[in-house]
Amino acid sequence: MLLARLALAAGDVLTPGVLIDSLWGTRPPADALNSLHALVYRLRRALPASGVLESAEAGYRLAVPKERVDAARFEALAARGGRELAAGDPEEAASLLGEALALWHGPALADVRQAPFAGPAVARLEELRLAALEDHCDARLRLGDHTGALAGLETASADHPLRERLAALRMRALKAAGRQSDALAVFEDVRGRLADELGVDPSAGLREAHLAVLRGAPGPSAVRSGPAPGRLPAPLTSFVGRDGELALLDGLLDANRLVTVIGPGGVGKTRLAVEAAAGHRTRQQGRLWLVPLAGAHGPKSVTDAVLGALSTPNAARPPADSHAEPREQVVGLLRGGEAVLVLDNCEHVVDAVAELAQYLLERRPRLTVLATSREPLQVLGEALCRIGPLPLPRPGADPAEAAASPAVRLFVDRATAVRPGFTLDGPTLAAVGEVVRRLDGLPLALELAAARLRSMTAGEIAHRLDDRFRLLATGNRTAQPRQRTLHAVIEWSWELLTGQERTLARRMAVFPAPAGAGTVEAVCAGETLPAGDIAYVLGSLVDKSFVERVGDGYRMLETVRAYAARRLLQAGEREAVRDRLVRHFADVAEEHEPLLRSARQQASFALLTAEYDNLVFALRAAVDGRDADAAARLLAPLYWYWNSLRYDARAEALVAEVCGLGDALPEDARAAFTALRLVAGSGPAPGARQVRAVIEDCARTGALERYPMLLLVTLPMGCLVGLEDVVHRLIREVRGRRDRWAVACTFLVEAFARYDRGDWAGLAGATAGALREFEAVGDRLCTAMALAGVARVRSVEGNHHEAVAAYRRGLALVPGDDIQARLGLAAERMRGGDLAGARRDIDTAEQAARDRGDDFTRLAALACRAEWHRRAGEPEPAGRQLDRMEALGREAGLADETVQDWVAPARVANLLAAGDAVRARELLPRAVRGAFAHRDPAPAAQQLAGVLLAEGDPAGAAGALGMSEVIRGAFDAGDPELRDLAAELERRLGRARYAAAYGRGAAMPRREALFRLRRVADGS
Repeated sequence: MLLARLALAAGDVLTPGVLIDSLWGTRPPADALNSLHALVYRLRRALPASGVLESAEAGYRLAVPKERVDAARFEALAARGGRELAAGDPEEAASLLGEALALWHGPALADVRQAPFAGPAVARLEELRLAALEDHCDARLRLGDHTGALAGLETASADHPLRERLAALRMRALKAAGRQSDALAVFEDVRGRLADELGVDPSAGLREAHLAVLRGAPGPSAVRSGPAPGRLPAPLTSFVGRDGELALLDGLLDANRLVTVIGPGGVGKTRLAVEAAAGHRTRQQGRLWLVPLAGAHGPKSVTDAVLGALSTPNAARPPADSHAEPREQVVGLLRGGEAVLVLDNCEHVVDAVAELAQYLLERRPRLTVLATSREPLQVLGEALCRIGPLPLPRPGADPAEAAASPAVRLFVDRATAVRPGFTLDGPTLAAVGEVVRRLDGLPLALELAAARLRSMTAGEIAHRLDDRFRLLATGNRTAQPRQRTLHAVIEWSWELLTGQERTLARRMAVFPAPAGAGTVEAVCAGETLPAGDIAYVLGSLVDKSFVERVGDGYRMLETVRAYAARRLLQAGEREAVRDRLVRHFADVAEEHEPLLRSARQQASFALLTAEYDNLVFALRAAVDGRDADAAARLLAPLYWYWNSLRYDARAEALVAEVCGLGDALPEDARAAFTALRLVAGSGPAPGARQVRAVIEDCARTGALERYPMLLLVTLPMGCLVGLEDVVHRLIREVRGRRDRWAVACTFLVEAFARYDRGDWAGLAGATAGALREFEAVGDRLCTAMALAGVARVRSVEGNHHEAVAAYRRGLALVPGDDIQARLGLAAERMRGGDLAGARRDIDTAEQAARDRGDDFTRLAALACRAEWHRRAGEPEPAGRQLDRMEALGREAGLADETVQDWVAPARVANLLAAGDAVRARELLPRAVRGAFAHRDPAPAAQQLAGVLLAEGDPAGAAGALGMSEVIRGAFDAGDPELRDLAAELERRLGRARYAAAYGRGAAMPRREALFRLRRVADGS
């Protein structure tokens, strides 16, 4: 009771008198003040951390931020959600209100309702909860999610039968679901109750809801704005007419691991699947992927498409052993728990999709596959969701019933988008009814027909259907009637295009992804279609719904694109247009490759991001066409992009395919890509002789000058295999040139080499040199990388202010949020004593990692959070975070050795903080092996010092501390735990004995110090 009362005050001080009244009311104990003090003492002992319950002159308070009290956080989120709803942003409102309601886990103050203070607090919180639920349902209804809103409204209405806003919302949901009679029954029930129990009439809001149901007009459909999370495209139109099928599909997905949406072309299979996926729990976890397969043409391209969908921006590169054959790469990328793959448009590759789906489902037991196809996959355990055309208005139906039919609702929804003010009156309803019947309720056909309202009336459209759709008029049907119907609709729309529009439409079929206007102009212009006309013709195609505008680009619906592609082939233009596409994107890549290393870097990265799928398609087309020059020009900037911003599981295979062009490649390109394949390959680590040959070949052919990024790929490998002579010679040569970006790279390589040798002073100088040169050329990404190195140097020096400033500068330079840099900043704040700031950074980083579905950065965030708890004096919560790390590592399919390389050093530190020397000694060898695996052995020497001190050997501990200095090249003056350890050793030994023992360790040759540390790793 005391804890709840203090928590409700959300950090404010409560006097003893207020607390006594709150806990005992009108019957306090005889010695109430002492009883309160006893309760305070017991509560302090029960709380997991000391200092949470504070005493002040005026009374007591919980020293926790207001936002960490669920009740206060709920109120804040609910208020924000209400404001967003009032401002007309239902999507943001639904998100905020959903988060607010998720904080509830039962009735308010369920465990302490007998307390005197609880009554008013419970009443207030429950009222706020109910209002938030109403706002949440209102937002979901505005977004078109009446199915999801209705369940909550039914339950709440049963508990609050006289709540008029609940009743009005429930009526809206029932009307949207096509259940008008049920909606009217709700009104009659509430009106009767109000009259019988309260003697009042329904409110104006409830009467308006009743009138809307009586009118029967379809309510406005909401369209989600902005990008949809969970790797789904943002819907460009509202979802209309498939509520029953959506509920069926939701149920099938809950009960089955393979569900296929079956139906004819143009019936809306993709849209239904995307809508179901948008509401699936895995979407919010970043564990759901949409894989378009319209462009696939065999087993290899199906797997390739899945790899492309899984290879998203900001994903971490998996361990080298995950680079297996493509199917195994997919299995590796799907690790990490429950996931959903949406495989769209499978009919033309149904055998390949079936084989891959079965393979993945057997290997990943927490995977669900949702497919769309014109025929079943015929895999054991497959559940089918069959959909047909939208239901048509019943012959002879009255106007209200006809207007409520799904086919008419869809047509009207699309019609109002192209002709604002379009309404259903008597003549219009008759014409629309004829249109939807003649088009058999096919969604794509209805959308294309509605688009004609820009230039025709509904009656004119109905009349044109008599001319163009004789197949429908006569009723003759083949085995696949709706496929023929769809073709007829597109054929009709095609006939309405001008000659230039047809030329541009068929040529645009070559693009696998949205393309900008400039790109369309470069690839599609020709003799009959001058470049200057492209913009106007493109706008006309958008108006006629043959092309869609998506952001700054243009795309075709896949079905329309497939039709246009056939037209392109018939015109004999496919190869010529594809060649122009390859040449165009090769020119774009060549233009932007040097800009990626300049002050114009961000614009070039943005272009690569926008045109990524087209660039990869162009690279594949260049390889298939044996166009070695174009392939070389395309691969260079793509490889740098892969290593800078976007991991792609296909990268290694693409490099191998380009290398397969052999002598057709320019000599410098062949040397460069051979080096990339060697260094990034998944085979055994190359030996010194092999690395030397590759580096010398890159130097001889000029590849290091043509592709300076090679310096960051090849020279560190040279350092690792002992080729210091080659590395130093090339560094000297590069520093004699004018390419400052290449010079900056040599400083990074030098910093790497000096760190590996324990030359801390040299490392600091090289890092400063890299920062200076990268800043001079304006490369923001590499400048941020160099700033992280500078921050680490300043941190070891103990200059926390400059280290934090360097990390913050680096974060400001890169787009989005660099998770590793954010965690580095959090670690530095911890070392500087700013635990509150560190926690905020860890929360930000962990949320970003979760949003990206990136298991590796999630592990790093958990490690950082464990360190936070340890430094905050909370070893038990720190241990739980390390347990989470191990569980996540297993769930992600990582090797136990890899996980323990991370976890073991952190566990030893935590055990030492908890005073458990025995278990720390047992785990120390594993922790030392982990430190060597990460090529950072100095912290292991520091942990050895901590274990020796805990075992009663302060002299040995001081010597180990000295070893850490010689291994790193400097004492870590910025670590408060290490400073405390040194101070304790000096206290126990005395200044002179400590200095002597420390000096013996610090004077040891580095090789001997590492040898002794390796003996610890071996358990000796």
